[in-house]
Amino acid sequence: MKIILLQDIENLGSKYEVKEAKPGYARNYLIPKGLAKPATKKLLEWAKIQQEKQEKKAEEELKKITEIVSKLDGLEITIPVKVGLENQLYESINIQKIKESLKVQGFEINKSQIHLQNSISELGEFPIKIKFDHNLEAEIKVIVVEEK
Repeated sequence: MKIILLQDIENLGSKYEVKEAKPGYARNYLIPKGLAKPATKKLLEWAKIQQEKQEKKAEEELKKITEIVSKLDGLEITIPVKVGLENQLYESINIQKIKESLKVQGFEINKSQIHLQNSISELGEFPIKIKFDHNLEAEIKVIVVEEK
């Protein structure tokens, strides 16, 4: 039985794809749960339009992300911190502080996109990777300096 998927379904296909499914599986599970619709001529045209819209949206998103990555890549962020004796930091630099510094620079980045193994607890320069959708990533340099 031909069906149009309304959601991504593992081991079957992606949203708006036309697939062949066993009739019992389609009638008893996919269609009643709202995961698929029977592939009629009218719905096939609708699915094609929806797929084109989705592809166009993905292209625009990719273009937007590529633009952000090109601006971010190689960016240096200076974070001043209070330092005690023997250049010991009073506070470590974590993902939240990096996110806030990027926000000041005009970049809205999610905490989950910033990849920092451990908090930074010393003065110096540290390369940090920021990962985006579509397997794009940017590398910024965080410079931790003593607050004057």
